[in-house]
Amino acid sequence: MNSKSMENEQYLSASNRITAVIVLVIGAAGLADIVLEWRTPGGLVAGCLIGLLMVAAYAGLFRPSVTLRPGSLLIRNHIRDHVVPWNKITEVDVTDILRVHTEDRRLRCPGVQLVMRDMRKSRVGGRKLKAENSMSRAEFVVDRIDHHVNLYGGTGSADAEIVTTWARPELAIAAVLAVVALIAQLLR
Repeated sequence: MNSKSMENEQYLSASNRITAVIVLVIGAAGLADIVLEWRTPGGLVAGCLIGLLMVAAYAGLFRPSVTLRPGSLLIRNHIRDHVVPWNKITEVDVTDILRVHTEDRRLRCPGVQLVMRDMRKSRVGGRKLKAENSMSRAEFVVDRIDHHVNLYGGTGSADAEIVTTWARPELAIAAVLAVVALIAQLLR
């Protein structure tokens, strides 16, 4: 691997993504059933509620990730994104989830998390952990972030700031669904 690789690296919870896909498929099946069979204001309310649950599943399970880019670290949380320049990162650690420390903030990254089962096994020293477990994956991400801080940390602008933005598409979809459900409920 080239030490000055310009490619992005993305880390996320595969089990959360699998769960999200299952929830979204079940939700899509429920929406299809409502569209085909239940064309009433009550059906519209039910469809909007299923849509809200699907948006919540997407935001809570599918969206969180950590992306290492040459210019910055992108942390996608449930409803906010944080773009952190490499020179602003002071420390990275893992408790139950990945935490990125800056001079004045600590950002939690639910895209990389430890499985409680692995934490218990390591604490009690019982059965051995599998070679591929959540703790080894999380430590790998910490090592990759440290590598990127060492590689790109001196190249950033001294006045670069952490940029935090809201997940506008997800919030807009949720707001539209909630308003439509409210109006449909009032018109019933």
